Amino acid sequence: KTLAQLKLGESAVIKSFTNKVLALKLIEMGCLPGEKITLSNIAPFGDPIAIEISGYVLSMRKAEASTVVLED
Repeated sequence: KTLAQLKLGESAVIKSFTNKVLALKLIEMGCLPGEKITLSNIAPFGDPIAIEISGYVLSMRKAEASTVVLED
């Protein structure tokens, strides 16, 4: 399951990334493996999304979110 597949209000834990270049950017912003994330908001047309992680809100496109693999 990926971050792009979460439903509004659902939480999960980051497991890994599928895109190494994008992973570096996300890690620098606090999206570390083992961190709990919550999908907090979805734009009216479904893109972008907002997640809560490490006490702040991060906005990202669904294409980026689909590279974040979550633990089962």
